[in-house]
Amino acid sequence: MKIFINDKPIHFVPYKGQSDDSDYDTVFWGDTILIAKNMAGHVMIHNANTQQIDKLIELMEVKKMKKMISLTISLKDYVVMTEYFKDHFKIVKASGGLVSKGDKVLLIYRLKKWDLPKGKLKKGEDSAIGAKREVEEECNVKVELGNLLCTTWHTYVRKNKRILKRTDWYRMSCVDDSNMQPQLEEFIEEVKWMNNKEVAKALTNTYLSILEVFDNFGAEQPSYLIR
Repeated sequence: MKIFINDKPIHFVPYKGQSDDSDYDTVFWGDTILIAKNMAGHVMIHNANTQQIDKLIELMEVKKMKKMISLTISLKDYVVMTEYFKDHFKIVKASGGLVSKGDKVLLIYRLKKWDLPKGKLKKGEDSAIGAKREVEEECNVKVELGNLLCTTWHTYVRKNKRILKRTDWYRMSCVDDSNMQPQLEEFIEEVKWMNNKEVAKALTNTYLSILEVFDNFGAEQPSYLIR
């Protein structure tokens, strides 16, 4: 499981005992007290305990963790511990889409970053139906729904509440963009079709979770891979 906290990737993986740590810059174990300044580069915590999970959430709420690039946490009881992590948050379900038309894809500009159209699901709404609705509402286009690309998780704080948002992303194709325009009430400033070169430039100013969506899209269309 991968979760983005403050736009940094946190990987939760099953604990497998002693392993090769050559891919990590900093390695901790389950009895280590976590201190923000010591968490630099690609960080691994082996066999993490509940106190470390609590401390990690606390640190990442109040610290920018600028020195840390990524964090991998191995868990002996993977299912119980990932649920323990989730219990710290209110879960919000959302869905969105990566829309293509010929050799171009549709991006939106919102809150000073390039993004993909998405939004929260209505109560009881099917994820795929919600994705299509959100894309059509935010961009004022008509789309045809395709397959599920991936699911991303990211956290944020709203009204002093911790939120963990699960977003399902779907491949879509454009049917009609004759009335395309941004949904201003959702703080979208621009809706734009982009070719490969334009996408690569736009994705230098986006969220890591959006790069994750393009990585999955690029598995079939390698020209979109930029990492």
